[in-house]
Amino acid sequence: MKINIIGAGMGGLSAALALHDAGHDMTVYEGTEKIQPLGVGINLLPHASVILQSLGVVDELLEAGVATRELSYYNKYGQHIWTEPRGKFGGFSTPQISLGRGDLQMTLLKHARERLGEDKILAGHRLKSFRNEGDEAVAVMQRPNGETVEARSEILICADGIHSAAREQMYPDQGLPRYAGRVLWRGVTWAKPYLTGASMIMAGHQSEKFVCYPISPVREDGKQLINWIAELNVPELLDREDWNREGRLDDFYPVFKQWDFDWLDVAGLIEGAEGVYEFPLVDRDPVETWVDGHVMLLGDAAHPMYPIGSNGATQAIIDALCITRSISEGGSVADILARYEGERLPATAAIVRANRQNGPEQCMQLAHERAPDGFKALEDIFAPGELKEMADRYKQLTGLKKSA
Repeated sequence: MKINIIGAGMGGLSAALALHDAGHDMTVYEGTEKIQPLGVGINLLPHASVILQSLGVVDELLEAGVATRELSYYNKYGQHIWTEPRGKFGGFSTPQISLGRGDLQMTLLKHARERLGEDKILAGHRLKSFRNEGDEAVAVMQRPNGETVEARSEILICADGIHSAAREQMYPDQGLPRYAGRVLWRGVTWAKPYLTGASMIMAGHQSEKFVCYPISPVREDGKQLINWIAELNVPELLDREDWNREGRLDDFYPVFKQWDFDWLDVAGLIEGAEGVYEFPLVDRDPVETWVDGHVMLLGDAAHPMYPIGSNGATQAIIDALCITRSISEGGSVADILARYEGERLPATAAIVRANRQNGPEQCMQLAHERAPDGFKALEDIFAPGELKEMADRYKQLTGLKKSA
């Protein structure tokens, strides 16, 4: 099939590689004039890395990043709540990979250029609108000089992000993304490894949270690049859609200045970053359909979600596999797109809604609500006589001997 893809992000490039492997002819159009390695850290879950392994790129991603060993939750005092193994360490066949977003995008872009050809990846083509004409979709794009360009295909895949022009045309009344009332300040810092050197940690609670994980191997000076996110409640925010807005330390650093755990210097990580970016926590409500004739949405254009549970890029990559598989199953374009939408729309809508409930991070909120001043030793709560009475009662109830 002749397929055009709008957007050279993770979803669009993964779709290009998967569809090329399946024997289809496609061109990728990217709105920016130059595709550059922007952004900070990103996580790929095993159900994404297994797809990228089949596309032959996982080894390069692991060279650039880290195979995450475990995810641990802590309270704001650095006290441990819960740990679970991740990726291969948790029994999956492929790893969870933490790496720079730019490293991921540039790796996918390199392979797409090599396999599809340089002339099939066209930057400086921003989608303005689309239309269906007979058995084709027509993408109407604008070049930086104002020139209008049209491209025809049997299927038009729009992977143009949360600001998707295609979704805007499908849903002209959707308005701004839904703001959660929280802001994430993100940065990367060269620092000494902490815990296992492949640990992803989350500390705090819903209104006051710090997340970090390494995204590079350890270099010769013993340091590795640590991606970190500081999150606070900010009820009112104007620029909801700016992904690359520079942040100000004064807006969040005072809250985290005293966060100095035995095993992690939170303040030092924040102070050591070369730059900080401010990212509002936003998503969009799930919609009824992602399809309009021969046009379909993919990735953040289809299901923008909170970055909880590391699902954003992972779900876009799964979308890419799903549309490739649906095309291989044959039938009309309507059949193909209906199968794709039928599988992916309900699944991602459920994740969007679940992420609004904080997903697995709920354990930190529960710990905060039940022990807002931190966990205390039993000796600090009960008198010695009370402790002995409790211990004796426990032994009596469980049938244990006093010597046990």
